[in-house]
Amino acid sequence: MDNYYDPEILKRIQSVELDMLKDFDALCEKYQIEYFGVGGTTIGLLRHQGYIPWDDDIDIGMLREDYDRFLAVAEREYGEKYSLLNFEKNPDYPLMTTRWVKNGTTFLEHNFRNIDANWGIFLDLFCFDNIPDDDRAFKKQGFWAWVWSKLLILRSVPFPVLEQTGFVKYCIWAGCAVLHFLIRLFHIPAEFFYKKAHAQATKYQNAETSRVSYMFDPALYTSVMEKKDVLPTKRRAFEGMQVKFACNVEKYCRERYGDYMKMPPVEKRHNHVPYRLDFGDNEAQKISW
Repeated sequence: MDNYYDPEILKRIQSVELDMLKDFDALCEKYQIEYFGVGGTTIGLLRHQGYIPWDDDIDIGMLREDYDRFLAVAEREYGEKYSLLNFEKNPDYPLMTTRWVKNGTTFLEHNFRNIDANWGIFLDLFCFDNIPDDDRAFKKQGFWAWVWSKLLILRSVPFPVLEQTGFVKYCIWAGCAVLHFLIRLFHIPAEFFYKKAHAQATKYQNAETSRVSYMFDPALYTSVMEKKDVLPTKRRAFEGMQVKFACNVEKYCRERYGDYMKMPPVEKRHNHVPYRLDFGDNEAQKISW
């Protein structure tokens, strides 16, 4: 881990996010919108029946139709309490996800500290789109969606967070810095990269396919799921709540993470320790990397 939280601070972040999850779940129930835990939240479910002990966010997957329906009603129902943060709401936002942010809070990651956006404590929403059953066609779709999304990030962030370490990390950073410089030099707008990435992600949205994928992970082709392994979702116990997960969440974890029940070494326990954190009650904390 790059940094460690004070245990009480981490516990408080997790508590806020669980309260947000309760509201999120209630809203989805009201409008019959499906969702399912993904990413590290699934490992937490299966290994810890809740958060991974050092984790500081909740990852939620949604199929495109449900994702769009949620975005259409979220601010109308909860606009005073929460806000949506994504590219459509703020073109300075450099990611392809949506964050459901608690108003009045601050959770500003070091990497985004120079980007003007509503960086609050959040739930992370990942849209899963149709992909073709033909692997060759999917590889092409997924590759270009991924490339355009990384260029969107590089437009704003010259040194993105990387999983690599040592010499390899610095070599990648050098290439990233060059691309960042060229993008800025030629004044390529963020909208160009966002539209390209979105077009690739939704390329098969009107096709009958058996699989879906979130195509903007740090590594290519890591979040692929059979629709039959997603729906119908099932409620599972997570931190004392009943939260929806894919019906075959074990398969998802196994294919994405391998031996997900094995605890990783300390140096591979990642989280998002922020540059600035504020719970909205005048108790602000600055953390510097």
